[in-house]
Amino acid sequence: MRFALGILAMVGATVSGAAMAQAPAAGSSSASVPSPSFPAWAYPWAPDFKGPPDDGVPRHVPDSAAAFTLTQERNLFFVPDWHPDDHPAMPDVVAHGRQPDVRACGSCHRAEGTGGPENASLAGLPASYIVQQIADYKSGARKFAGPQRSPSLLMTAIAKATTEEEAKAAAAYFAALKPKANIRVVEADTVPKTQIARVFYMLSKDGGTEPIGERIVEVPVDAEQFEHRDTRSQFIAYVPQESIAKGEALAKTGGNGITTPCATCHGPDLRGVDSVPGIAGRSPSYLVRQIYDFQQHARAGSAGAPMAPVVEKLTHGDMISLAAYVSSLKP
Repeated sequence: MRFALGILAMVGATVSGAAMAQAPAAGSSSASVPSPSFPAWAYPWAPDFKGPPDDGVPRHVPDSAAAFTLTQERNLFFVPDWHPDDHPAMPDVVAHGRQPDVRACGSCHRAEGTGGPENASLAGLPASYIVQQIADYKSGARKFAGPQRSPSLLMTAIAKATTEEEAKAAAAYFAALKPKANIRVVEADTVPKTQIARVFYMLSKDGGTEPIGERIVEVPVDAEQFEHRDTRSQFIAYVPQESIAKGEALAKTGGNGITTPCATCHGPDLRGVDSVPGIAGRSPSYLVRQIYDFQQHARAGSAGAPMAPVVEKLTHGDMISLAAYVSSLKP
């Protein structure tokens, strides 16, 4: 934790999760005026975040013989490949991108497509779905209803510069990977206090606890390991008590007309069917952002039409419950 705590000590714009639950992230702008159900906690954003300078000392992660400096890890045209035996060879667009506009896909989504709370996990998604999402970003059909944070702005810019051949190569690679179970969902009334490391939460350097309220608190088990972009990083997602059972009822029955049973489109185990993506075991923070984007019609691509009526009646609490249940499943 020393590395991650060190960077947070240099950031003035760190706040607790409870504060984030009350208002949109400071210093950011929204594509539209948030509705009363805007899940502000799902959009951590500290735009003035600054990491420590690179001291030139190679970093290491558990069970890996590799070593990379901070400069290498922060290079968005390079992917720290800690466990090369865990995956097939990466195509060039995933490993290196194409300068100056197409960053390496694996730099943000990691070498094995595991991603993090700040973006999507891509491993095992249908190739056709990935290609379509890149096309939607490129055309403007896929936008963001919440604060325009760096991951969303960067993804849009990269998509606009990506060629059809590059999109297909990246999609084929990530689609062939097996999703990893890396999130443990824990129901709790009281949770550890957190701070923001630019776009994700980590445990506060000062310790302490606070009521969870109506939110999900998703943090890496080892923030330093996650900062090194290790694909084996694990996460804990704290959710309100009884969220999983409530979410299961909504997901399986539709809640008497509130929504549609998730299995109708995503399959009986919620791992996807044909071109429909799997949602089981995904980051609950990411899931809530997508539900909100569909509800606000920010995602107007091919996936938007069938999803809009499914989510239109969901409350903030419904979103949390659904995400808690779905994330607790095996991907």
